[in-house]
Amino acid sequence: MGTSLVSDLLPQGHALLRMLQRRVVDPVRPDVALRALGYNRRYGPQAALVIKGAAENPDRVAIVDERGSLTYAQYEAQSNALARGLRASGLKSGDVIAVLARDHRGLLLIISAAARAGMRLAMMNTGFAKPQFSEVCAREKVQAVFHDSEFTGLLDALPEDMPRYLTWVDESDQLPDGAQTIDQLAAGRDAKRVPPPEKQGGFIILTSGTTGLPKGAARSKVPPLATAMLVDRIPFRRRGTIVIASPIFHSTGFAMWSAGMSVGCTTVTMRRFDPENTLKLIADNRADMLVAVPTMLTRMLNLPADVLAKYDTSCLKSVVVAGSAVSPELSERFQDTFGDVLHNVYGSTEVAVATVAKPEDLRTAPGTVGKPPVLTTVRLYDENDRLVEGTGRRGRVFVRAGAPFEGYSDGKTKQIIDGHLSSGDMGHWDEHGLLHIDGRDDDMIVSGGENVYPLEVENLLATRDDVIEAAVIGVPDPEFGQRLRAFVVTADGPPASDEASEALSGEIRDFVRANLARFKVPRDVVFLENLPRNPTGKIVRRELPKD
Repeated sequence: MGTSLVSDLLPQGHALLRMLQRRVVDPVRPDVALRALGYNRRYGPQAALVIKGAAENPDRVAIVDERGSLTYAQYEAQSNALARGLRASGLKSGDVIAVLARDHRGLLLIISAAARAGMRLAMMNTGFAKPQFSEVCAREKVQAVFHDSEFTGLLDALPEDMPRYLTWVDESDQLPDGAQTIDQLAAGRDAKRVPPPEKQGGFIILTSGTTGLPKGAARSKVPPLATAMLVDRIPFRRRGTIVIASPIFHSTGFAMWSAGMSVGCTTVTMRRFDPENTLKLIADNRADMLVAVPTMLTRMLNLPADVLAKYDTSCLKSVVVAGSAVSPELSERFQDTFGDVLHNVYGSTEVAVATVAKPEDLRTAPGTVGKPPVLTTVRLYDENDRLVEGTGRRGRVFVRAGAPFEGYSDGKTKQIIDGHLSSGDMGHWDEHGLLHIDGRDDDMIVSGGENVYPLEVENLLATRDDVIEAAVIGVPDPEFGQRLRAFVVTADGPPASDEASEALSGEIRDFVRANLARFKVPRDVVFLENLPRNPTGKIVRRELPKD
């Protein structure tokens, strides 16, 4: 057997072992696993997971939202009826349909139904403005839109004859004449499993769009062992309960929902994040997992002590965060409050899961993004594409994962070296073999000939008791080329006067000067009520003023 074949088979064997250990695959029922592989091949994972769940756990609750709950059997039946409605509407296998919806049963139903009908599903960002939404729909060649009633106004920019259907209707919303819901589209249709499509439709998840119009990252197929990348380092409890606070339209929420479905979990959704309501959902549903973005953890920790004490969250065994950096201060404070349950997932829409930091990793090295899971390798390369090895040596992060990136929907891709895809970040390994992200490679600020990565300064500012969050950017400077400008959100809000603002600015600059090199001290400090963030929690730096 050739060396290359062995090197390929060993990780796959390890991945299968982890799926057996995590009971994604039941060793006692190999026939169930083989059937699930068949469903995945014929329908795609979005439908296969529901089919498998309905066969194994028909009476178990699959979805909890504001309307109540759906069992796996109900989810399966309604998905089939909706898939038949999609086909009866005139849409064809291979057509691209868009969904613009918050997290609730309507979104999860259209995800499953689109796969059964062989349609490619474009998952739209709920934070879109009208121009962005229309541009992305045109670029992705969308032929029908499924949306919540609150987003009706965004559809004005689309052709009038484009079919549109409602996934959720708020009681306060006035709907256009003739508006049709997905419930009406599915009404009266056969709930038996639909015949598989001739070809899988796949799906498109958009990038965060922090630097411009979000790109479409297509996935035609997902390898059956891809779930191992999550369950390897994150303890999913079989038939557990997961509260998903981060949006499912983005890669983290979507991946965690998928992995949870693979082990028969109940998914508890929320249309809008509220820190106290999140604690209530955890306590009321005895959830063992929370999926969130770091800013959500900050908002939960900022609740008054009596509110935190009101809810019993001792059921939580793991809290999974991704989407933006977890500062060492946030990592320590959260685990001091909720116990050693935090898992920090590093990845992206393009590279999938690159690394995962487990609770013990975060105690050893707060802020780390951990180690690669099974099926994934991470390498660092310098600016000349040479491999960077050794402790503490900074390089560009490249990832080879078990769910390969197919390129953007516009035909472009990212740099690939030796089968590893650029993440766009800079990082280094520590003495424990843990990866640390130093910042985006395009965020680097060159000030007076010195290279500065904003994340180091931001993490330091976050350690101050009076600072909730901070962002640092480079702005033009006639003498140094660029200078550092810090945007700071304090617990008490912006200072009330220019004098108070200048005094606090000086204090913050002195604090940085006492802890970092002089060229990392921000020349300007601007106080804001909030930092501009997208729905996945990432700071939108282009919206921070540079003049």
